[in-house]
Amino acid sequence: MTGNELRESFLKFFESKGHKILPSASLIPVNDPSILWTAAGMVPFKPFFTGAAKPECNRVTTCQKCLRTPDIEAVGRTARHHTFFEMLGNFSFGDYFKESAIPWAWEYVTENLGLPADKLWVTIYLDDDEAYDIWHKSVGVPSERIVRLGKDTNFWEIGVGPCGPCSEIYVDLGPERGCGSPECGVGCDCDRYLEIWNLVFIQYFKDEEGNYTPLANTGIDTGFGLERVASVLQGVPSNFDTDLLREIMDFTAELFGMDYGKDEKVDLALKVIADHSRAITFAISDGALPSNEGRGYVIRRLLRRAVRFGRLLGIHEPFLHKAAEAVIRQMSNAYPELSDREKHVLRVIRTEEDRFGETLVQGTEILNRLIEEAKSAGGSVISGEDAFKLYDTYGFPLELTQEMTAEQGLTVATDGFTEAMEQQRRRARSARQETEYISERDAEFRKVREELGETNFTGYESLSDRASVLAIFKDGKRAKEANAGEEIEFILDVTPCYAESGGQVSDRGRLTGSGLEVEIIEVVKPVENLFVHRGRVIDGIIKENQQVDVAVDLKRRMATCRNHSATHLLHKALKEVLGAHVNQAGSLVEPDRLRFDFTHYTAVAPEELRKVEEMVNQAVLSNLPVDTQVSTLDEARDMGATALFGEKYGDRVRVVKMGDFSMELCGGTHLHSTAEVGLFKLVGESSVGAGLRRIEAVTGEGALRYINAKEEQLEAVAGLVKAAPNELFHRVENLVQTIKQLENESDALQAKLAKYQVQDLLDCKREIKGVTVLAGQAAAPDMDSLRGMVDLLRDKLGSGVIVLGSVMGDKVSLVAAVTKDLQSSGLHAGKLIKEIAAVVGGSGGGRPDMAQAGGKVPARLSEALEQAYMVAEQQIK
Repeated sequence: MTGNELRESFLKFFESKGHKILPSASLIPVNDPSILWTAAGMVPFKPFFTGAAKPECNRVTTCQKCLRTPDIEAVGRTARHHTFFEMLGNFSFGDYFKESAIPWAWEYVTENLGLPADKLWVTIYLDDDEAYDIWHKSVGVPSERIVRLGKDTNFWEIGVGPCGPCSEIYVDLGPERGCGSPECGVGCDCDRYLEIWNLVFIQYFKDEEGNYTPLANTGIDTGFGLERVASVLQGVPSNFDTDLLREIMDFTAELFGMDYGKDEKVDLALKVIADHSRAITFAISDGALPSNEGRGYVIRRLLRRAVRFGRLLGIHEPFLHKAAEAVIRQMSNAYPELSDREKHVLRVIRTEEDRFGETLVQGTEILNRLIEEAKSAGGSVISGEDAFKLYDTYGFPLELTQEMTAEQGLTVATDGFTEAMEQQRRRARSARQETEYISERDAEFRKVREELGETNFTGYESLSDRASVLAIFKDGKRAKEANAGEEIEFILDVTPCYAESGGQVSDRGRLTGSGLEVEIIEVVKPVENLFVHRGRVIDGIIKENQQVDVAVDLKRRMATCRNHSATHLLHKALKEVLGAHVNQAGSLVEPDRLRFDFTHYTAVAPEELRKVEEMVNQAVLSNLPVDTQVSTLDEARDMGATALFGEKYGDRVRVVKMGDFSMELCGGTHLHSTAEVGLFKLVGESSVGAGLRRIEAVTGEGALRYINAKEEQLEAVAGLVKAAPNELFHRVENLVQTIKQLENESDALQAKLAKYQVQDLLDCKREIKGVTVLAGQAAAPDMDSLRGMVDLLRDKLGSGVIVLGSVMGDKVSLVAAVTKDLQSSGLHAGKLIKEIAAVVGGSGGGRPDMAQAGGKVPARLSEALEQAYMVAEQQIK
């Protein structure tokens, strides 16, 4: 059975059991900042298990694309470790439980897949007798094949929240795959017993104190590893030998002109490249982009690691984008979004490959310098710290550094490298906080919703409403009332206040009642359909069940709406001007500005920005009606509505249409007409990562303030150069020409002065042990000029040691040089200047032939220069 057939078989089986087949969610979790990646099949359904949201169907089945990186170093070295993998699963949200999940799992593996029952083993949690009885009495698994395991393996929990025992199905792959130990059995770390299915029975809620309370509505969360099961069905020794990865590996091997299965070094590289190319292809397709932080850093690291393994095989031309093409060919039937975004994915990968090539050049130059310095000092070892810096900063693997140093007869201190790597891991571990399944606060808000009901949001139609106070919180705890001056959180049964969501900031407003006034500062939705207002009691006392009036800050709401509606117009204009590849990658909508991130591969040219700005303002002037309607997701797509990259939508969606110009799925607040935007003005365009650009803009009163500020700046500059604003350009142009002329004259005079100084400085030279040493003070305006004078003196001397110092303001600058013919005698410019700089309260260093330093005590410069003769004498062997 092929991997594609296995995937289809599993989903169809559970469809026959009343499950709804849902497509895989994005690798980028939606509205869940606690995790970088979707790392398991249950992640998209987390709100359903916590009770933060209600599912539209209580039985679902999926094949979820997943990405994990904790075991990245093991990829390719073991049979099972991956960064990207597919997790099949069936889920129940308060519907069926163990009595159905267990027999269905057994039915599928034995009848549909045909795995022999005498090769299957089952594990259960220590005291889960209910699961034991179902496996043994209902399913018929012999008691000797049911293994009870402890909490570390067979009980699932993450911090506060729903949890429960697990039951797993293992396949015995035979003694030839085992470790040979007489104690080898289920749970052994060897490859004989392979776990293929994990059934999680969600039946408890764990609180902050560690207490476990039975849930009223239990759940099922299972994980069935596609690659693992495919390896069993196809009778191959590892996941990499299945058709799911072998096709990509064979393509890459052919690309390299190599064969798989003949050389361990080649095999490891091909496995890493196949795994990492799948991970980066899917991640970029889902909206991630290489960068230096967060998930972007993960993508960059995986991409560079794959390229480095290619380099270790002698492949220096870009190849990973071609491997990504093979991934798309292999996987696009199951994941059609790969084909839809192919050009974007391949272009991002190729751009990042080229950028990494430049980085490798820099790293090679640094390594060559380290090798040269080690040889000059008579050493034969590159320090582990330097090797780690090359790895961490320039992406050099230890193996590549070892190969390059070995070619020069040197070695690398691997102990130092290992220690530096471990220190980095310790720092990462100390910085990493435990991710809770559901926080204590969210659990409290969930209870409030279950007890008192949801908040009715009326803010699309109204800016004020009558409401009842459902709950009050002070310092995170429920309270019956709050007094003037206290900061609180409170929940209303009805609110017109928009809660922060989708990049749009929340409304602010006022809550009033009899003798009561509360300032609303922020509104959030910690759980679905529950609006939590944060604010301060200005006057009076607010009490539970009190009837109040709540009103939105109209000016702030309108300013935010202008920027949000303008964001939709901007998105459409960018697609029209730059191309259909443009997709929103993030946004921030505030009252005073908008920020819009989008996919594009080069800086947007000034003329393109002007076209975008003009197109948006034309849409504003056209007074297009802004209409909203609620429809199904399929209906919205049929209408041509734009869905945001990686966003998750329910079956019912809100469509925002602006004439015939723009139509997007959006839950934010908007204007009634584009004319209400007033004026749209771009204020900035920049890069925020490879293939990712950012535009900032203002509208309405914000645009007017921006233009007024620019006019004030223009008038101020005109006053400085004594010109009318309309004559400013020509006046500044003339001033620039004059400045250039004066700079050229100054440079010419400085060059002449340097030559005269060189003649005077030659009088400072002394003969020490047969070596010419010259140390003197020069009048140099900057370090470049000082280095230039050193070069002139070196040309004059031919052979010698030169040390020059100069006072620049309240600081000292020093430069030292040693001609190459003298370096073998022990003279080293870097070591020389380090001692001299200490005299003037500074530090420095550099290469054997050239070094520079700085100091803080100009009064001791003469003393330092005299010291140079003594240090040089000590160095000469």
